[in-house]
Amino acid sequence: MTAAQRDEKPDYGLDAPSVVRNLCLAGGAGILIWALGAAGAIPNGLTLGPVRIELGLAPLCAGVSMLGVGLWMLWSSKVGKFRHREKLLDHHAWRGDEQVLDVGCGRGLMLVGSARRLTTGMATGIDIWQAEDLSGNVPGAALENARREGVADRVAVRTADMRAMPFPDGTFDVVVSRVAIHNIYEASERVKAIHEIARVLKPGGEAIIEDIRHDGQYVDAFRERGCGEISRLSSRLVSGLWGVVTVGSFRPMVLRVRKRAAEAGQRCKDAAHASWERPA
Repeated sequence: MTAAQRDEKPDYGLDAPSVVRNLCLAGGAGILIWALGAAGAIPNGLTLGPVRIELGLAPLCAGVSMLGVGLWMLWSSKVGKFRHREKLLDHHAWRGDEQVLDVGCGRGLMLVGSARRLTTGMATGIDIWQAEDLSGNVPGAALENARREGVADRVAVRTADMRAMPFPDGTFDVVVSRVAIHNIYEASERVKAIHEIARVLKPGGEAIIEDIRHDGQYVDAFRERGCGEISRLSSRLVSGLWGVVTVGSFRPMVLRVRKRAAEAGQRCKDAAHASWERPA
């Protein structure tokens, strides 16, 4: 491979760069504190008044956990997320003519991956381009990656807030979102984002949502907007183990959500109307 060819490889950046940095620094500090304590260079405990607390292996365990998560996030950003993207997108039975929306598209990982599966369809990405969520997070990066993966003619990006999307009701056949919605910190605002996803989905449309927490809230919000067919595609056991390791801050999950088809919804309304009018 020539240098020019290497330069043409897509670059999807580092997810949550400040989090990766802080995890690695904190993890390294924990391991160092344990090592110095074990060597007798510093006290291996804390004295709080009359109480003595021995730290033991606690700094080592915490340090290894945080460093491990930080290194995993680094590996995932640079290697693992390409494979993971394809697994996520395999959950939809692609025709090729879909209108696709990537919510929080960043540098275009899911956006471009979706476009690669289209023939006559179009993939649109929206984001507000926060650098703390992804390194080099700008609209041009997503478009450049689309060019490098040969799908620039099937990709568009817009600056838009997922809580107030600039699209009519029922615009998209498929909505994808990877590790984006949790970046909205207020619960009520996350609900708005889920409601917007449900709104812009066509009847019978499908959403594939991956995130690191708040799955119960997402399920409830989708059901409030007529998306009652919801499958959890990820392992609850793995999510629980991650929750233990990260003290509840990281509980990955993947949801596949289908919006009720218009005709099914109409049948429900007709049945309810007939039931109401039936004589006693």
